[in-house]
Amino acid sequence: MKNVLRLSAIGLLVTGAGAGALTVGADYWKKHHQPRLRMAHVVQGPIVSVVNATGKVQPVRTITVGSFVSGPIDTSVPLANFNQEVAKGELLCKIDPRIHKANLDRDQATLASRIAEVDRAMAQLQHAELDMERITKLGERDKTFIADTEKDKFHFTVLKTRAEVALAQAGVKVAESALTYSQAQMDYCEIRAPESGIIINRKIEPGQTLAAQFTTPELFVIAYNLRERIDVLASVDEADIGLIRQAQQKTLPVTFTVDAYSDLLFEGRVEELRINSTTTQNVVTYPVIVAAANPELKLLPGMTASLSFEVDQRADAIKIPNAALRFFPTPKQVRPQDRHLVEGTNDPSTSEDDRETGGASSLSAADRNTLRKQRNRRHVWVSDGELLRAIEVVTGLSDSQYTELVQGQLAPGDELVTGILPPLPFGSSP
Repeated sequence: MKNVLRLSAIGLLVTGAGAGALTVGADYWKKHHQPRLRMAHVVQGPIVSVVNATGKVQPVRTITVGSFVSGPIDTSVPLANFNQEVAKGELLCKIDPRIHKANLDRDQATLASRIAEVDRAMAQLQHAELDMERITKLGERDKTFIADTEKDKFHFTVLKTRAEVALAQAGVKVAESALTYSQAQMDYCEIRAPESGIIINRKIEPGQTLAAQFTTPELFVIAYNLRERIDVLASVDEADIGLIRQAQQKTLPVTFTVDAYSDLLFEGRVEELRINSTTTQNVVTYPVIVAAANPELKLLPGMTASLSFEVDQRADAIKIPNAALRFFPTPKQVRPQDRHLVEGTNDPSTSEDDRETGGASSLSAADRNTLRKQRNRRHVWVSDGELLRAIEVVTGLSDSQYTELVQGQLAPGDELVTGILPPLPFGSSP
């Protein structure tokens, strides 16, 4: 009898221990396989919305300086060099003027000769007019003193001499024009800067001979006003060009960086929005000119700039992590009341944006417009026991990390689900 009681007690103990171990094991198994949530907090602070683009640094205006006359470069005059800052009217180089000086001297002599011809013709005209005057007076005293044919000779001599005077005067004008041309050719031997700026390219060498008969040789390229202002030519996607126009109207700043000075942040403003679009691989972009100061000449033509156009800002906003807006759970992770929001997809990586616009290509323009107006109405997820609960929110501005909360039952400090962590290794503590 005692043995039976002993065996019964032992059996009860074993049964109880087995039931306890099974309960503990089931609880461990449940906790081990329960999804672990990645969380992030709702915060409060400023938010700035930007549009990013890339662009090329370029001068406001480049001036190509050429030569109108031909000839070898005069080596006695210093030749302007690369990166040299020049003032308006400053001598850059000089073409050997000897041939043009000879032409100028010849035309000056020709002009003097034409002026002398005018003086000679005037003297002949005066002599002819005096002869005509004397013959006329003698004819008035005695009409038979000279025949009419003789009178005609004196008359036509006067007319002929007057014509010679006019011809000589015209010759003076021709000589003056030739002299002006030669003087201009002589002046063009001195190549001077048309505007103040910096020489960014020099295309000639000392002693080189220029031939300007057919095309104008290019000698220098001057970047105008490079220290006071430099432009960045940015290419902005057509989807963002409306925001850029609003930013220009509000005179919002533009910040950008260049690889040469990665630790410096440059600032500019939207100077011009051009309407000549460019299409590359079915992507339409518009050129936007950003003006920036360049007093230290750190920004050089040709540099690649990474720009951020500030399009709007809020000084104090409640901000939702962008990862929380991208998170989309599976139906089994959501409480029954909210499963209608996630049913219809088994891909947890599909965002709410993709799910809402997946069939937009089959919608009419009006329906697509309505859908886009409602795209700021979203859902975020919070932990509700072992399941997730949806909270509807209306969003506003966005930056790289956060999105403005316009409407919704959230407060700073609230935790939102941003993802599902991988399961723990077997044997580790949950």
